[in-house]
Order: sequence, then structure tokens, then C-alpha cells
Amino acid sequence: MDRNKVDLSGYTTREFDRGAGTVKESLWIALSFIVFQLCPLNLSSFKRTLLRLFGARIGRNVIIKPDVRITFPWKLTLGDHVWLGEGSWLLNLAPVTIGSNVCISQRAFLCTGSHDYKSPTFDLIVRPIVVEHGAWVGASAWVGPGVRVGTHAVLTANSVASTDLEPFGVYKGNPCVLAGRRVIGEQ
Repeated sequence: MDRNKVDLSGYTTREFDRGAGTVKESLWIALSFIVFQLCPLNLSSFKRTLLRLFGARIGRNVIIKPDVRITFPWKLTLGDHVWLGEGSWLLNLAPVTIGSNVCISQRAFLCTGSHDYKSPTFDLIVRPIVVEHGAWVGASAWVGPGVRVGTHAVLTANSVASTDLEPFGVYKGNPCVLAGRRVIGEQ
């Protein structure tokens, strides 16, 4: 293999820990497709129960809208009063921890995985994501591997976060930049 060229024939996920066996993962894929993606109803209570059965740690009054995708529930922690908007996707190859009173809006994408573009075999890289208490990830926003969204931070619609967001910051753009401060209770 030429070390100066990409050769995907050598790619492997041999060292990646999926966190569950094949049977459990296969059962989750089937049930999540039927209950989370195909079902047009919220059914949040049932979805919370199903996630818990597969190892997720779920707080009280979590709202899960239709068409939400969660890759590995056993790598998911949700606090109390979390909203997961329609079409949001938690690609949690590594742990995703979402604090209480957090809104993950429609079509937002939390992505814990990427690839080492310098590696000839395009090695998989996974890093956890933490979204702290009171934060809001806007519609169609993207949060990348290893990012911490600080308490009460806002990532506006269609914005991209590849680095940490400070508490009470309002971020926008691609890549996102600090655009202001979140002041709660002020009109």
C-alpha cells in the first residue's frame, strides 16, 4: 500500500466498540425503524420506554417527535424535559450526553464520528458530544465529534459546530462563530 494515497481496501472498524452484540443491535435497528422513523405519531412515552430497554438513560418528560434517529441507545443519556425534534439524528458511535431542558430542533445532526483524512486507510475517529443544560441546537444544525455545547448556548439554524460553544453564547454560520450572548428573560 502506498502511504501517500488513500486505499480504502485496508479500512477496518476492528477496534471500534459498538457497545452491544449483533442480536441486540439488529433488534434495535428493526424496532427503531418501525417505531421512531416510520411512525407518524409522537408516542414519546413508548419511545422513552423502548430506549430505556436498550440501555439509554432517559430523564422525565422527554419529548421525541417522529422520524428521530438514534444509532446506539446504549450510548445515550438524556436529562429531564429534553425535546428531540422531527428528523433529528443522534449518530452516537461514542456517547452523547444531553442535559436537562435542551431542545434539539428539527433535522439537527449530532455526529460523534469522522475519519482521519491523513490516514491511507481513512481510519474511523469517534469522540463524545455533550450538550449542557438549557442549550438549543437549531433546525438543521450540525454538531461534530468531541464538541461540548455549553449551558444555555444556542447554535442557530443551519450552523456548524466543530469546536466547543461557550455557555450563553449564540453561534451562527459555517463554521459557526460567536454572534452574541443569550440573555434569558429579557425582551
